[in-house]
Amino acid sequence: MGRHSSPRAGARRFLVARSPGWALLAHRLATTRGPLLRLLAWSGAEAVPPLLSGLMVSAAVDQGFLAGRPGVGVAWLAGFGAATAVRAYAARAGFPHLAAVVEPLRDALVERVVRGALARSHADPAEVARLTEQVESARQLTATLLRTLRGVGVTLVAALAGLALLAPAVLPLVLLPLLASGALFARLLRPLVARRRAVVLAEERLAADAVPALHGLRDIQATGADRRVAEALTATAEASAAASRALGRAAALRSLVVALGGRLPVLAVVAAAPWLLDEGGLTAGELLGVTTYLLQQLDPAVRTLAGTVGGWLLGLAVVLDRLAATSPDPAEHEPAEHEPAGPDAPRPGPAEPPCAPAAAATATVRLTSLCYAHGPGAEPVFANLDVTTAPGEHLAVVGPSGTGKSTLAALLAGLLAPLGGGLTVAGVRPHTLPGPERARLVALLPQEAYIFPGPVRANLAWLAAPTEARLTHAVELLGAGALVARLGGLDAVIADPAALSAGERQLLALVRTYLSPAPVVVLDEATCHLDAAAEDRVERAFAARPGTLVVVAHRLGSALRADRVLLLDGGRGVLARHGDLQVLSPLYRELVGHWWGSAGPRGAAPVTGHPS
Repeated sequence: MGRHSSPRAGARRFLVARSPGWALLAHRLATTRGPLLRLLAWSGAEAVPPLLSGLMVSAAVDQGFLAGRPGVGVAWLAGFGAATAVRAYAARAGFPHLAAVVEPLRDALVERVVRGALARSHADPAEVARLTEQVESARQLTATLLRTLRGVGVTLVAALAGLALLAPAVLPLVLLPLLASGALFARLLRPLVARRRAVVLAEERLAADAVPALHGLRDIQATGADRRVAEALTATAEASAAASRALGRAAALRSLVVALGGRLPVLAVVAAAPWLLDEGGLTAGELLGVTTYLLQQLDPAVRTLAGTVGGWLLGLAVVLDRLAATSPDPAEHEPAEHEPAGPDAPRPGPAEPPCAPAAAATATVRLTSLCYAHGPGAEPVFANLDVTTAPGEHLAVVGPSGTGKSTLAALLAGLLAPLGGGLTVAGVRPHTLPGPERARLVALLPQEAYIFPGPVRANLAWLAAPTEARLTHAVELLGAGALVARLGGLDAVIADPAALSAGERQLLALVRTYLSPAPVVVLDEATCHLDAAAEDRVERAFAARPGTLVVVAHRLGSALRADRVLLLDGGRGVLARHGDLQVLSPLYRELVGHWWGSAGPRGAAPVTGHPS
């Protein structure tokens, strides 16, 4: 025969099985039984005033004021005041034991978060910060719930015991609505917890989608995907709002708990007062004592239980579940299965042919007396800048910080409009085109690469719909094969882009940009998180790609690999080959010396094909 267990133990196992958060809390509280027992003992002392309140009011009325002995009535009320002072002292004395329960819980949860973060190969600092914030929330909620539940439980038990001693006849009028209220409250807890959890998950989803989108805003604008990303974020925000509304509708039902358990007993006693006084044998003082129990003890306890405790209990349940799920003990840690990309995830655009030789042959970038400033009264970033590239040319853009390299990249991509002069790409002014058409003309990849939650394939094929062979070739050509394999292949799902390093995100975005149909590619420090060897491989692949390549250089190797170098300084530019520019410009010689001095031979690829 199987081993039998008590209903209480079975219920406990049921709660633990259904909620890993409660299992976590129960395990931690079991290590602090001593402080819990001492806290319970002081709770017994706090039960004295609620227990005596109705009895003392009844005695003060019947034996004092109605009997014509006001001194006796005042003495009974003074005794009640003294009992209240005892309760205040007991509440104060219980705080150290409450701290002895809660602080070890906080320490254990912090240790769990840290160990879980260290056990993961990639721990996002923002995620760890969020988890530690949840730990502090768990500590505060546990302390508040223990303190409040103790007070509510003591008050309810003491009030019912006082009613039983003072006027047993009213117990049916009180217990029946109170039991109905408790049943309703228990029935509401599960959907409330589920809806509160849905709100937390929806908010986390919104944050997870919004943060990479905001960080990669320039990349999104450059690819013309503003509307797609905005629609996806709007759908996520609407889902979060819907979850909050559903929680609000469910929480509104808690008012029925208050009406049943707190207000209905009062109405029942008031309605039955004539019978209680005539047939029930109650005196006026006893009836006043009963109303004292109901109005001063029972009704506030029910309101606290239904409102404040109900909200805190739900919050604690969700926080603990999230901590148990997102920060498991290393020994228990198993990689979570990634959820498939939802319908709101950005999808690849329509099929576009790769950059054709005919398009590449006309991909001339022409700047004629280009003028631009960030504002009407601002110093000009460019003043009469003239640059013309040959079709298929590889151009490196260099210059001191603040000379407008990224501004020029944004102008080429059509994200900014010139204030004067002309700027055309393949004979077209890029800033006049709609976003998707602009992205098919110029592919800009800034430093902040945008990777969205979803399949690896969807991220790589965002700007086009390449064949499987072309996609695989691009992955291997740019050196992303090992990364894609580690992620689980092209059909694997990137659940959290923040778990990737900045270099890994750049590498995936580079493959995506390489597959773009745009005949002009602008890399604005898009390889700054790659090492020199990886950068060399990427730039050589882009240089061999049909079309024109413009690279905002942050290493000497980028300038050495380029056909020509554009040096920006003071709103003007000098365009020449690397070797010629060293002769023409002292500033360029200074930059080259700085590059060699800071990075050394490791910071630049060997010079091949470009004599100095």
